Formats: sequence, C-alpha cells, structure tokens
Amino acid sequence: MATVIPIETADDPRLADYVGLREASLRRLLETEQGIFIAEGSTVIRRALEAGFPARSFLLAERWLEGLADVLDPLDVPVYLVSEALAEQVTGFHVHRGALGSLYRVARHSVADVLAGRRVMVLEDLVDHTNVGAIIRNAAGLGWDGMLVSAHCADPLYRRSIKVSMGTVFSLPWARLDAGVPIGPLLREAGFRVAALALRDDAVDLATFAGSLGPDDRLAVLLGTEGHGLSRSWVASADAVVRIPMRAGVDSLNVAAASAIAGYVLA
Repeated sequence: MATVIPIETADDPRLADYVGLREASLRRLLETEQGIFIAEGSTVIRRALEAGFPARSFLLAERWLEGLADVLDPLDVPVYLVSEALAEQVTGFHVHRGALGSLYRVARHSVADVLAGRRVMVLEDLVDHTNVGAIIRNAAGLGWDGMLVSAHCADPLYRRSIKVSMGTVFSLPWARLDAGVPIGPLLREAGFRVAALALRDDAVDLATFAGSLGPDDRLAVLLGTEGHGLSRSWVASADAVVRIPMRAGVDSLNVAAASAIAGYVLA
C-alpha cells in the first residue's frame, strides 16, 4: 500500500520532485537527471498509471486522497499530504486540481513503432509545450496513429504538455528523432507520402491535396515552429507543400489549430 506522509514545510527535501514546476529550464534539468515527469490532476494521474508508467511519489491535498485511493492503494510509494497553500508554495503555482504525481519516464515506443502506422504527424522544433500538448490531443482525437518529434522539440512529457493533451500523450504512440536525421528519406523508406504544412506560393490547397490521396496511401504531415514554420530542408524533403486557405488578411493559423484542421481533413 502507498504510505501517506503529512508534510508541514515547503523546504522538506522529500518534496524535491515538485519544486518550481513553472520554471521550465529548471524542470528540464531535474526531470532529465532524475528520469521523471510530473502528472497533474486525477484524470492524468490515472491515465499515466494505466499506461504503465511506474510511480515514484504523489503530492496531494487531502480532499483528493479518497478519490484516488483505488489507484494509490496497490502502490508501494509515498503519498505526501499537504495543504493547498503549501502545494502552491512548493510548486510555484495554484494547484487547483490538487493532485500531482512524480512518475518515471519509460520509452514506450520507438521511431519504428510510430512508422508502422498509417497517419503520422511530425513536429520540427516546436518550443511551446502547450502547442505540443494540443497537437497530441488533436492527433489522438482525430484518429491519427502516432507522432514523431524532432531532437530539439519541446518535451511531450513536460507537465504543461501532458495537461493540455488531457493525458492522451500516454495513449498516442510517439517517439523522438535523433538529431540530424534526414526526415524525407526516413519517411519515404517507411512507405509514406510526405506533406509539409507551410506558406509557399506553390503550396497546394489542403482540400485539393486530400483529394489526391488514394485509399491505401500512408501519410506523414510535417509541422514547424511557431515563429518561422518548417525549415527549408524539411520543406524541401516533402512530396507536397500544403496550406490551409486563409481570408481577411490572415496568413496562417497557430500550429496547434492548423494540426486540428489538417488532421481532420486528411484522416
């Protein structure tokens, strides 16, 4: 059974996993060194445990203890019981969901696993964890088979990414690419047509491109950074450059919104 341990002070060393959760650079260092990630909220915690990620500890306000008892009782890990004020002091933000879990990172899927699917989204160097989480949720909800992220893309297992994805990061197969991998040859050798979502004068309308797909075509869609979009090398590696038609002087959508529209049309 999990061991419930009341904690009274924010500087208790047992709470080290939960310190400064809003400080992205600090968290990247800590979570990489410790091989952990943070799950926020009872639903996300449940989905992480159901997906097989081993728990390291939990930090809970008392009102959440009973509701999570069924998943906590079988685990031999500490549950740190804190007031909501103390949780905010430790984490650096108001933990309105009242429940946090520290779990061990496990590489559940390889690049080859993801490339076994029929529809795949591929992210190049996105920096916003919210966008990464939203794209994961879009891909999962629209029936895509997986996602690949570039070597320098924001972390799908960062707390904010997980929260925005509503825990679908634990069900959608995803994997991180090695630095410098030639994306076009990698995807074509696996049997994919490659579409780059980008602004270019010769870009094909999304609906027109969707109409060109055969029933057996496997498709990978490339999505680029929030500021500059896809790199020239990634655009050049695609079989087609595709754009969503815009009006009212707007040239493009947020990358997460674009992924939702493209994901629906091309699914």
